[in-house]
Amino acid sequence: MRRFAIPAALGLLVLLGLAIGLRLSARLPRGPQPISWDREACAECHMHIGDPRFASQLQTREGDVLNFDDPGCLLRYEAERRPAVHARYFHALSAERWLEASAVAFVRVPETPMGFNLGAVPAGTPGALTLAEAQAACARSDDKAGSAVAR
Repeated sequence: MRRFAIPAALGLLVLLGLAIGLRLSARLPRGPQPISWDREACAECHMHIGDPRFASQLQTREGDVLNFDDPGCLLRYEAERRPAVHARYFHALSAERWLEASAVAFVRVPETPMGFNLGAVPAGTPGALTLAEAQAACARSDDKAGSAVAR
């Protein structure tokens, strides 16, 4: 009987792990979630999110949905807190749509809500920064607003 007890216990643990994994994945958002414009605060700087052109969203593996008023705020938040990321979305600068992190690049713009001066565009846009370059620029900046990207 003991020969069967160990494999049965391991099988039960595997099934329990699968059940927990399925339950967690079932509650994860699919796609960008709605933002209450001018009512919701940025998860990083706590300013109201009012300009859709610069909004971004981070979804964690725990199921949290965090909204940001500036792409640089999301990138700074991620660099400082290192959350377990499920998905990241950036609102397109010049179109009414969201861009997934795997399909985003950034162009320099004169002004954004928190002064990171990055606007999301489709990956492959000539002259645009890659996501990794934008992350590095935001991580290097000394202040939340201002010097993320040289003008």
